[in-house]
Amino acid sequence: MFEQIRNIIAETLSCDLEAVTPEADLAEDLEADSLDAVELNMAIEEALGVSIPDEELKNVKTVGDIVRYLGAHQK
Repeated sequence: MFEQIRNIIAETLSCDLEAVTPEADLAEDLEADSLDAVELNMAIEEALGVSIPDEELKNVKTVGDIVRYLGAHQK
């Protein structure tokens, strides 16, 4: 799952694939702002059929947080 999410993040945020690691902070390391977070959530939902609710999205800080959340909530 990490590889799939990694590709979505790199494409959506237009960042280097090598920069997308489980420890990478979305805001600090990948320079994602709140609009980027919404776009990323929509891209993940389109690709995987799972979205992160707005109230949970604010708790998602790293790539690993996304992977863990989606792993726990995937159908």
